[in-house]
Amino acid sequence: MVWTGTWVAERLGVELIGDEALPALLGLALRRNPKRAHLLVSSVLGKHVPQRPSVVYGSGLDLGRRVRALLGDDEAARAVVLGYAETATALGHAVADGLGLAPYLHSTRRPVAGVARAGGFEESHSHATSHLLLPEDPKLLAGDGPLVLVDDEFSTGNTVLNTVRNLHERYPRDRYVVVALVDMRSAADLGRLDAFAAEIGARVDLISGAAGTVRLPDGVLEKGQALVAEHERAYEPGAGSAPASLSAPSVVRVALDWPEGLPDGGRHGFTPDQRHRLETALPAMAGRITKALGVPAAETPRVPAAPARPGPAAENGQGLAAEGGRVLSAEGRSGLAAEGGRGLSAEARPGLSAEGGRDLSAEAQPGSAADGRPGSAAEGRSGSAAEGRSEAPTPPPAGPRVLVLGFEELMYAPLRLGTALEDAGHDVRYSTTTRSPVLAVDDPGYAIRTRLVFPAHDDPADGPGERYAYNVAGAGFDAVVLVVDSTADTPALHAPDGLLAQLAAHIPRVVLAVVPSYTPAASPYVPYDATPEVTEVAEATEATEVTEAPERSSMLPEPLRGPAFSSYAPEEVGWLLQDLSDVELEAPTEEREEAIQSGGAHYAESLPVEYQPSDRYQELFHAALETSAARIARAVGTVTETVLAERERPGHRPVLVSLARAGTPVGVLMRRWAQARHGLDLPHYAVSIVRGRGIDANALRWLAAHHDPADVVFVDGWTGKGAITRELADAIKEFEAAEGVTGFDPEIAVLADPGSCVRTYGTREDFLIPSACLNSTVSGLISRTVLRADLVGPNDFHGGKFYRELAGADVSNAFLDAVAARFDEVGAAVDADVKELLAADRTPTWEGWAAVERISEEYGIHDVNLVKPGVGETTRVLLRRVPWKILAKRGAEADLAHVRLLAEQRGVPVEEVDELPYSCVGLIHPQYTRGATGADGKAVVSQ
Repeated sequence: MVWTGTWVAERLGVELIGDEALPALLGLALRRNPKRAHLLVSSVLGKHVPQRPSVVYGSGLDLGRRVRALLGDDEAARAVVLGYAETATALGHAVADGLGLAPYLHSTRRPVAGVARAGGFEESHSHATSHLLLPEDPKLLAGDGPLVLVDDEFSTGNTVLNTVRNLHERYPRDRYVVVALVDMRSAADLGRLDAFAAEIGARVDLISGAAGTVRLPDGVLEKGQALVAEHERAYEPGAGSAPASLSAPSVVRVALDWPEGLPDGGRHGFTPDQRHRLETALPAMAGRITKALGVPAAETPRVPAAPARPGPAAENGQGLAAEGGRVLSAEGRSGLAAEGGRGLSAEARPGLSAEGGRDLSAEAQPGSAADGRPGSAAEGRSGSAAEGRSEAPTPPPAGPRVLVLGFEELMYAPLRLGTALEDAGHDVRYSTTTRSPVLAVDDPGYAIRTRLVFPAHDDPADGPGERYAYNVAGAGFDAVVLVVDSTADTPALHAPDGLLAQLAAHIPRVVLAVVPSYTPAASPYVPYDATPEVTEVAEATEATEVTEAPERSSMLPEPLRGPAFSSYAPEEVGWLLQDLSDVELEAPTEEREEAIQSGGAHYAESLPVEYQPSDRYQELFHAALETSAARIARAVGTVTETVLAERERPGHRPVLVSLARAGTPVGVLMRRWAQARHGLDLPHYAVSIVRGRGIDANALRWLAAHHDPADVVFVDGWTGKGAITRELADAIKEFEAAEGVTGFDPEIAVLADPGSCVRTYGTREDFLIPSACLNSTVSGLISRTVLRADLVGPNDFHGGKFYRELAGADVSNAFLDAVAARFDEVGAAVDADVKELLAADRTPTWEGWAAVERISEEYGIHDVNLVKPGVGETTRVLLRRVPWKILAKRGAEADLAHVRLLAEQRGVPVEEVDELPYSCVGLIHPQYTRGATGADGKAVVSQ
């Protein structure tokens, strides 16, 4: 049979290099994704390709048993397993089942009311990037036992490293184990895991089922996108994938008797005891589904396959370096060396198919690269999920061919139902629906043969959109069992264009099996950055069997105001902060950077030493202010008028809430504009938001107690890549779920939006805002905000310092007055700008985020948090962090004089770049230790 990567390999020159097992495990497809053209399509994952449930489940069990052999029983019992949504949720479960002794949690993209976030991270190459961690037990991730991270594919390693960095900062531990079906790192990425382990001071092991890499020729992304555009027309809605008009389907609905109190999946945690309870209940649930199918199973139930044994590497420890390392060393990865590389191109791998020779005719399975039918490469291959079975093929089960179809993240429940049906003698395949848009091509050498398109049916938090089911239409299935949770059993699922109708158009019998959506019991609120002291309080509260979030103190203090706190007039802004002016919080920049990047400290736990500008720099500030005051005034007027037009209601007025501290001068100016132009006296407050830890929840409680949350307008200075925009949106969802307080709009109003991250802005040009040139001396003499466990308790506002001693250098009010003096002269221009904006499509494009991801990879940084785009963010890098280099857009000299001066003073190179979407970009040193300057952290030229 033809390898299911042939079609892509021939057209794009893509090669699969590595273990001989790879072609049976992986096919290739193309996807609609601006970050990657190709998609590795796993034959044993159960996502895009229908496969025998026993093969899918066995693949994960095998990996889990290898992890247990690596760790030993004592450490395995202390471990926690974490899987990735959406593709690896069932795989992670199966690994946890193979490990046997550890609880399981998978990330999710579905916020859940009443469950506080224990962390989150970004998967940069994914179609939907944001992951949440929502354990029901807030202490699940707080232990110090090994953390086992499970993904279907380990490619660049970015997702795993981002996760470990995020969690290690909060819950440091000594050991991590990375598990993947396939290890597909390039030669350039092979050393990153070991270097990262050394950086954080922990052991990081890697276990995979097979190893290799994908060789991509130059220009593959553009060529792939062109191919997708060329072939996509055949799969426009109503063309090629399903009839244009569908009637309401005839569906048999089964409400499964799910064990009481048992989670429907692993997004809130799953314990070994719960696994046992599920195993006990599976036969009865499979019996109900069999009855709904209306057909008998085979007369003789199939004997469940012997579980896969741990591979030799796990049994005898081969390849496990003393310092951690990978189970598969660079030398041991078959075919990875350039001189020994074994290209598995279409012409080099004739006849390789895991499907076992099944013809892909109109009534046959299209695109099942590892269909798993008897005799297939996937079932018979040594070390696979089926290891331990007889090599001799067994006859297929009698009876109808059944597909068990899961739903996005809900993969484990349908997988186990599939294994139960298979054990009962049914001829079963298993796959799930997905968010990921992939091109379908009806060719035997392509992994995705058909595609069903339907609208989302679970009211997703990120809004409506298309969803997909691959290799289902035309696959010759006699029946399909669609398994969803009750949250997803909505009218959209049953609509004429919904998933049930799509399935009914291609498969004679449709059964809808519904498991109850799991709603965790309300538990005492523990913030996800909880300290041991906070955790002890939570444990004491739990002992009293409290079932609701404990009541918080209603005695939150009133906002701090000048002149006692800040050099702004008291009516200009109220600071929802606590005064930490008498606390020593400053540390040298180099020490802070080293601590932050090593995971030893969070950036909000200390403050940089306040930059004292030279005479030359102060001259640049005043010159820039004189030049740009009118431009800033116009942007202030535009954003303020937009807010008033869209947010003012009868009897209500907007409440400006600045994100301290960059947003505070902008909020003051917006308040001044509204007063000067309309006679409005808008309330204005400043609150703290911390990347990775969210907005100050106590500040939100105070605002909700004193104002209508619907009136609140969050204000910031500018956008870079949009990280704070995303942080605020996530934090508001988390707060509303935990508190039951609704109405806050997470949209941010900014002066400048060069990253195209928000709808409400004064301009999308990246220009110099002089308030970005300085620190506290242009922001009311207030420090950036502080969040440290020994200073900020559960009922405290975040902290900040008032630098009274810098009053002689303060230009905060001089900046405000210079801009406000230009309000009258820009009034007509503002009116024209606002009229144009209100009529325009202002939907964010997130161009800044895409540019940052490209720059991160192009310069070998591999961490978007170390790339700071735009004039304002670049200035912050030079003032507060350890800069590596500055990228300056050629021709943007007018806004960059102060940047060049700061770079010169710190000895930082400035690189001229063409076609940069920002005026400049600051790159933080990617592997900083004191004295290091190179991207590899090894050069030792002093800064």
